[in-house]
Amino acid sequence: MSSESLQKYEFKQSLERIKNHRGHATELVSLYIPPDRKIHEVQSYLRNEASQSANIKSKSTRKNVSAAIESIMSRLKMYKNPPENGFVFFVGHVAKGGNQTTMIQEVVVPPEPVPAFLYRCDSGFFLEPLDALGETKTQFGLIVIDRSESTLGMLKGATITTLKHMFSQVPSKHGKGGQSKRRFERLIEEAAHEWYKKIGRSATECFLGSDLEGILIGGPGATKDYFLSKDYLNHELNKIVIDTFDTGYTDETGLRELVTRGANRLSEIQLIKEKIIMERFMKEVLSPKGTLATYGIKQVDTALEMGAVDLLLISEGLEKMPNIEEGTVKRLGELAENSKAEVSIISTDSEEGKSLQKAFGGLAAMLRYPIN
Repeated sequence: MSSESLQKYEFKQSLERIKNHRGHATELVSLYIPPDRKIHEVQSYLRNEASQSANIKSKSTRKNVSAAIESIMSRLKMYKNPPENGFVFFVGHVAKGGNQTTMIQEVVVPPEPVPAFLYRCDSGFFLEPLDALGETKTQFGLIVIDRSESTLGMLKGATITTLKHMFSQVPSKHGKGGQSKRRFERLIEEAAHEWYKKIGRSATECFLGSDLEGILIGGPGATKDYFLSKDYLNHELNKIVIDTFDTGYTDETGLRELVTRGANRLSEIQLIKEKIIMERFMKEVLSPKGTLATYGIKQVDTALEMGAVDLLLISEGLEKMPNIEEGTVKRLGELAENSKAEVSIISTDSEEGKSLQKAFGGLAAMLRYPIN
């Protein structure tokens, strides 16, 4: 948890820093290299781009684009293969005031695999493919269901994976009356019962033991609510159902629609986890002894050096606060890692997160034992 939390924080900080860079012309190079791309293929592509850049009319732009490409090619010589998740180069001459520019080279290894190879030259760095990759990697199960079709999937970070797509054998309603109608309706309900049982078994196969944070269930009409209320879902899975949502589809499109409909609830999950952590900290601070909590840069630094910290709480806005140096979060994270302390980066989107930043200087800790 410690290293993952810090990795996400550092990744987000890198993106914020890169977003602020601007070039005087279309001379900033963004290069996305997925993990399965051969380095020699990338070098060959860049040689071709370097050749094409000779046609740029502006002398300064031509010179800067050429320099950026050469810089990337030089750096790539250090690699036999891309890292496990691939990497992204952001290189070029950025404005630093007036007509002055300075050459920068940022190499970002994202927390999830780079989806596709991409080269772009523009007046700003191209960050859209990375924007969603810094989100939480918590997994959620997805079920969309009606009487004729059902799809099961998994949401991890920003990626939706279809696990199973099924069609039912439940017949449509019978138009005739009398005894024949009643018998046919009974057959329909029996077929629907077996269909729901099949979906429940499939959910058990797909989700049980997958360390899910929760399950979203969607579909048109009342079928999804009936399915949930009649305990067709394994009782362990039933306990982590977040809610049901109306969707127009029950195929892969329905999975995407379900995630969109449930986006607000998914955001709340992380805020609730942070709320619980902050409530634990506040309870200790307000207790008569209050010896297992500390806050403030000096006090927390001391506790980390003593190996006394059990859980380190860092506001995501810490390095934007007065008198806090850039790189402080990384330094604190390394101290925590050395003593096997947990690290939680607390967002500023909740009241508890704002309280950590304003009332406690953006930094606090729960202790393993009291210290003087």
